[in-house]
Parts: sequence; structure tokens; C-alpha cells
Amino acid sequence: MKLSDQQQLFTRNIARLILFSESQGYGLSFGHAWRSSEEQERLFRNGLTKTLNSMHLNRLAVDFNVFENGQLCLEWRRIKELGDYWEQLHPQNRWGGDWNGNDLKDGFIDCPHFEMLN
Repeated sequence: MKLSDQQQLFTRNIARLILFSESQGYGLSFGHAWRSSEEQERLFRNGLTKTLNSMHLNRLAVDFNVFENGQLCLEWRRIKELGDYWEQLHPQNRWGGDWNGNDLKDGFIDCPHFEMLN
């Protein structure tokens, strides 16, 4: 699949995630979507990411600000509901709250991160 086709599929899946989030009582706003390689390097140097090869560089990742009852929600268990939904939309979708794919809160946790592998 061409990258542009995958980016369009990713965008459609993001739209589905936004609608699902609203139906579950969450509000979303965008954090990071696309990143330059310079920004990715800066985040890596500061320990805010574990990779220089982020899907953000390919426009296949987004970090959301998740709100519940008007308040920023950072609770893993609450955002996991969105992560589970995201991962069932497509086999290449991954949620940053469960990089290990073991349904546990362990390892590097990046709850607001939703990506599609290419």
C-alpha cells in the first residue's frame, strides 16, 4: 500500500476514534500529529520518546489530549477503552498505552498516542 493510501486510511480511523470517544463521554483535542525529524530528535534527547523512527514522521500517529467531564484525563484505565477500540479498527493500529500488547500497564507508557504501523 502506498504511504498516501495508508495516511488516508489512518485519517478515516482517527475520525472513527473521535466519534467513538464522544459517544463514550470523552472529548479530544489534538496534541502532536506530524513531527519534523528535528522535533523528534529533541523529544528523544529529552527522554520524551523512545525512538527516532516515530510514525509521527510519516503522518501515521497522533497524540490526543483526552478530556472527561471537561477535565484532562491521564488515567491509563480510562484511556485504555479508547486504545482497545483503536486497536480493533485495523490490525496495524497500535495504542501507546500498551506497547507490549499484553493488556497491562507496564513498560514505556504513552496513553495519548495512537498510531498505524506501515
